[in-house]
Amino acid sequence: MGGSFNRLSRIAAREFISYVRTPGFWLSLLIAPLAASFGGFAPKLMHEASPTPVIAILDLSGTGGGPVITRALLSGPKPLARIAPAPPAAQQATTATEAGAALKPYLGNNPPKDGQRLDAAAILSGTPQQITLDFWSRDLNDPLLQSAVRAAVAESMQQARLRAAGLDPRLIARFSGIEPELHSFSPRAARGAISFRDRLPSILGLALAFILFFAIFTGAGILLNSVIEEKSSRILEVLLSSATVPEILAGKILGVAGVSASIIGGWGVIALIGLNRLAPEMVSQVGSALLTHGLIFWFVVFFVIGYLMYASIFAAIGAFCETVREAQTLLGPIMIVITIPVTFLSLALEHPDAPLIVALSWIPPFTPFIMTARLASGPPVWQVLGSLVLMSATAAAVVWLCARAFRAGALSTGKIDLKQMIRRVFGGPAKAAG
Repeated sequence: MGGSFNRLSRIAAREFISYVRTPGFWLSLLIAPLAASFGGFAPKLMHEASPTPVIAILDLSGTGGGPVITRALLSGPKPLARIAPAPPAAQQATTATEAGAALKPYLGNNPPKDGQRLDAAAILSGTPQQITLDFWSRDLNDPLLQSAVRAAVAESMQQARLRAAGLDPRLIARFSGIEPELHSFSPRAARGAISFRDRLPSILGLALAFILFFAIFTGAGILLNSVIEEKSSRILEVLLSSATVPEILAGKILGVAGVSASIIGGWGVIALIGLNRLAPEMVSQVGSALLTHGLIFWFVVFFVIGYLMYASIFAAIGAFCETVREAQTLLGPIMIVITIPVTFLSLALEHPDAPLIVALSWIPPFTPFIMTARLASGPPVWQVLGSLVLMSATAAAVVWLCARAFRAGALSTGKIDLKQMIRRVFGGPAKAAG
């Protein structure tokens, strides 16, 4: 027993150290927090750093919509656009089509010398009650400026129709701003009224589900590549001569699990340090939320069992493959199935008790992710324990089957099709190639 444990631990330590020493481990540890931080600040930074677009407004309708658009674009801490006069040729146009043709050269990179380059142009035509807006823009994929101009024109049309109906638009504006004072309550809220503190466990549950998914499949992918590399270099055969299949498989799974756990732990420390510096008052709230319904405890449990299940599958596939390309042909259908729960995680946050979400949380391959997202809502204990027992039993069966597949694959040579792989796993003789 002691010798078996020593061999297993040496294999696990070898796997762990071999990956911790690589630049990829440290990049994985640091890039994700940096990317998350950048993603949070990127929209604001882009808005502040991007140059203010230049727009020309040409009102052929005589409705006075130009000043309304100007006010809408210039309001706010940073103007949405800078207003420029329309070129003389456009000012002399009598139709929107003529105005558009006259403005078009100024929207290019080399505008005529009698005017400046424009980023956008708004041409108004029609009647006060029904204005037609022709919006020209250099950018095909930025709807922000167009939406602001359209909203301003809509406001101008509303005011015109109110005046035509004999109503004072200022009176309508006063009443349209009236809203009820809203108080949200839930029996699940600690004090009855819903606060951010009450929503925080659900937000963290969703975040932990995504982290769980990423950690499991990153670790399983590392294990897959390790097995393929060692099989192609015949190292796996050497290991089989000095240790049993369960020892090798368990050692590899344990070693790579340590890598994944180290990355998750590193992310947690980085997040804690950043949160303590930016919002110290949130640290205690996050800590309390992680303890709500045992969220952090169940996260660890589902990580261990889910990782064991998926890592065994990936290791068994790697044992049958000489190259990554061969493994990808086998992993394709599997990846399609196991990425299904990701599409339902947001729904699990919004409707954790929906029949579809509850049903998905009972399917063992989906249980770690869906149930982690549901935990903050306080699902019935029997559902949590029942799904855990079912997932554990499935994981045990998968590990047993994958151990047989790992041995069969490790001792195989050449390309093996699916029928041969199944025959080897269940003990039947493989047909000779050719």
